[in-house]
Amino acid sequence: MSESVTIADIYKLFEQTNAALERSQVEFNRSIAESRAEADRRAAEADRRAAESKAEADRNMTKLEKTVERTSKAVDGLTTRWGRFVEELVRPAVVRLFRDRDILITRTMERVRSPQSDFPMEIDILGVNGMKVVAVECKSRLSKDDVDEMCDRLIRFKQSFPEYAQYTLYGAVAGIEINEGVDAYAYRKGLFVIRTNGDAVEIANDQKFRPIAWG
Repeated sequence: MSESVTIADIYKLFEQTNAALERSQVEFNRSIAESRAEADRRAAEADRRAAESKAEADRNMTKLEKTVERTSKAVDGLTTRWGRFVEELVRPAVVRLFRDRDILITRTMERVRSPQSDFPMEIDILGVNGMKVVAVECKSRLSKDDVDEMCDRLIRFKQSFPEYAQYTLYGAVAGIEINEGVDAYAYRKGLFVIRTNGDAVEIANDQKFRPIAWG
């Protein structure tokens, strides 16, 4: 005959079950806490590595920017020196070059700046005679963009230099090296093209060329 189960037995079993559940809950909470702590640790480690990587990237970018700046200044300086060299090569020949094209230059000036602050402009070489003026842009390497920029300057020239408002204005571009097709492009734009020929310079335009009178 089986023993009868009393209320005390049921209560005791309940207490045991409840204790087991509490232990399980504690273990579960501990596991959760450990998991969260590990996740936080990994997140902190990831943040630290990300911060280190960003700092390293920032340092590298700063170094790169300084290198680019130094290189840009060096290139600009070299370009400026080459431009000055072209000016020194072209200016003494301007009178002779344009005399052969029936433009009698009597005075030349270098790096002429506009007195008009509203229309600032600088011309590399300016050749002037009685009522004609020739503006020359000098480049170490002449590009299509240089030609377009010169045309824009010639359109605005008399606003920047009102003292030449009554003069006939011609334009010219000069280069030690000329990108392919740019000489023909400048020709079509009505500009004289001055190029090197050995140790001398010459006007590349043929005798049929008729320059545009700007302004």
